[in-house]
Amino acid sequence: MKTYTFSLLTIVLISTSCSDDFVELAPQDFLNSEEFYQTQDDYKSAILATYANLQGQVGIYFELVEWRSDNLDLGAPTSGTQDRFNINKFQETSANREIQDAWASYYNAILGTNAITDRIANTDFDDTIKQQFEAEARFIRAMMYFNIVRFWGDAPIVLSEVTPEESLKIGRSSVSEVYQVIENDLQFAVSNLPQSYASQDYGRATSGAAQTLLGKVYLTQGKYAEAVSTLNDVIGQYSLLNNIADVFDPNNKANNEIIFSIRFDKEVEGEGHGLWFAVSDISTAPLTTKLMDSYTASDAREALIDYVPSGNLLVPGKFFDTESVATRRFGNDYIVLRQADAVLMLAEALNEQGYQAGGQAFDLLNQVRTRSGLSALNATDLANQDAFRNALLLERFLEFPLEGHRWFDLIRTGTAHAEINSGVTQVNSNDGLNIQEFQFLFPVPQSEIEKINNTDLFYQNEGY
Repeated sequence: MKTYTFSLLTIVLISTSCSDDFVELAPQDFLNSEEFYQTQDDYKSAILATYANLQGQVGIYFELVEWRSDNLDLGAPTSGTQDRFNINKFQETSANREIQDAWASYYNAILGTNAITDRIANTDFDDTIKQQFEAEARFIRAMMYFNIVRFWGDAPIVLSEVTPEESLKIGRSSVSEVYQVIENDLQFAVSNLPQSYASQDYGRATSGAAQTLLGKVYLTQGKYAEAVSTLNDVIGQYSLLNNIADVFDPNNKANNEIIFSIRFDKEVEGEGHGLWFAVSDISTAPLTTKLMDSYTASDAREALIDYVPSGNLLVPGKFFDTESVATRRFGNDYIVLRQADAVLMLAEALNEQGYQAGGQAFDLLNQVRTRSGLSALNATDLANQDAFRNALLLERFLEFPLEGHRWFDLIRTGTAHAEINSGVTQVNSNDGLNIQEFQFLFPVPQSEIEKINNTDLFYQNEGY
């Protein structure tokens, strides 16, 4: 199948720097932007640049969520991994470079979307295409703000282009205000994105992707009725593959379980990536004993985290790919949303609305379990709402390791203390990690606070 690639060359059209400069809430001068945003092709290039920007965020995201969770453990820091070690051990400060890079990357991506949403109404090409482009930009902006609010809580809201002087006067808005922005953007995206694209545009955001992300946003806020309604509408558009390994096959990227992914193409220079979570020696594999010991012999998902050879390195099975001879890079897509996630989120929302023995929530949970070779659960196994909650959290633990969900699952379900403050959580932490509630959020980079220089507007998170 022919698929388009989000060329990183188009990023010259939009700022994607992760520099030490303030978040640069105002657009930088590039390619005479006033003249650039004119034609439909101009806006398509700008949209593709926003997708390309996501490619550089995958590694940043992994640092903040996987190393924070009970999926991975770093026994000791090595050259270049001190910031990762501090995140993993809940010892980070506001000077942590990984956290600084994430903040800058997310807000610089928002810059690109704002340039599109600000200007597109004044163009004279087809209104339906304009609404689609705006919807794509707002979907990506919602993704950025969803990460921002979950990582830092209160956050600056910037929905239009501003001058550098104006940007220094923008303070942090409340969590509820940030979530309202996210909901507004995703509701617009649901209404204005297509259900599918021609094969050459595979990978662009669809209405189903916007619905799924909106369902996750509702679930995270405890808006269970809205989550049920939204996710019920979307799960019929996709399906679970019979063999879970096929979901991650780099030769099967357009499979029907994928709702939204960040695309890579290892055969195009600059469009591939290195191996994710690779090690040179199996003894240095960072998976926790807690994770490895959670699988039973019949669970097909265990093979997806087993390390397998890829050239001179070892990589978890779900991220295996062969190296491109031309570019010496790899081409796995990063799956942001897939059907198994939507199914289990719907099961969670239904159970939170009210436990129902043998109801729809059981059917949904069992779809994922039985696909992996486990037996179905019934009301005898899970006799009440709490039992179902616990089973669902375990199922997500087994289904999504290394996919960026676990840390946020623990926060959303209020189980981070119990799951991480445990002696068996991490391989090299015999006494567990005594995390504090303030560490459910990351510190705001101190460099940003100093540049605003007004702690009434722009303040540090409690505890840092």
